[in-house]
Amino acid sequence: MMSPPQAAFQLPADAAVVCHDAGAANVIIAGLRRYTLPGLRVCMQGPAATAWQSSSGKPYSCVSLEETLEGASMLLSGTGWASDLEHRARELARRRGLYSVALLDHWVNYPQRFVRDGTVVMPDEIWVSDEDALRLAHQCFDGTPLRLVENWYFQEQVSQLAPPMINAPPQLLYLAEPARSDWGRDKPGEFQALDYFADRLGSLGLPANLRIRLRPHPSDPASKYDCWISAHPELDVELDQSSSMAEALTGARWVAGCESYGLVLALAAGRIVYSTLPPWAPACRLPQAGLIRLAALERTT
Repeated sequence: MMSPPQAAFQLPADAAVVCHDAGAANVIIAGLRRYTLPGLRVCMQGPAATAWQSSSGKPYSCVSLEETLEGASMLLSGTGWASDLEHRARELARRRGLYSVALLDHWVNYPQRFVRDGTVVMPDEIWVSDEDALRLAHQCFDGTPLRLVENWYFQEQVSQLAPPMINAPPQLLYLAEPARSDWGRDKPGEFQALDYFADRLGSLGLPANLRIRLRPHPSDPASKYDCWISAHPELDVELDQSSSMAEALTGARWVAGCESYGLVLALAAGRIVYSTLPPWAPACRLPQAGLIRLAALERTT
């Protein structure tokens, strides 16, 4: 079994990279762009495949996990929840004796990332990309080596963001994301959060001519929010069609959502940011200062 890489993203030329969800894939792809790895083996599915194709500008044809790991010297995988692809990659790496590294994106559900159907498959090493994530990972994992790596994706996105345009028409960007729970109310949590946001909007002191751009999550199916938009004619809402998060944030002075990674980007870019998780949902777990939690705001008014 090989020793861990000596520096962030300076992978062996014949490393294998496996990703499904967009979060870790964006961080990994941005890091890989800084190195030439002629023997790199890549298996991307779902939103990660779209991100890889967008980054390379070339069509992507996915190969199987077995082909990807065949002859590889180590594995770097994402830790998404929307499939078992990365979990199976870590299982296969363990069986083949490959050193396995997993990159944690975001700041929630860390232990659950490594469990499928009651089976826990931990990597040999975990990478995180900011100090908050490192602190949380230390609380969750005892005995697994942790490494803080550069988050080139975050740096690239923030560098593309201009300051808020005060004199532009007022816009709020709403970042949708699957809640994966109905919080006991028989309705997907993401729609409960949207309804709660719509109910609370009038109390936030925002301009009456506010335009809301609703940006679906990369894993959301097409037309998911069409009915919700149609059911709220009192709001000026349109779907956001921006090609990147940086582009989506450009015209927005305010940003709202549940626990999206984009909320953290928005905070770094000087936007006013709201978490729309309702009072009956679990509290927002983002650790960043400056986030306005609507549920907590309600308790103080």
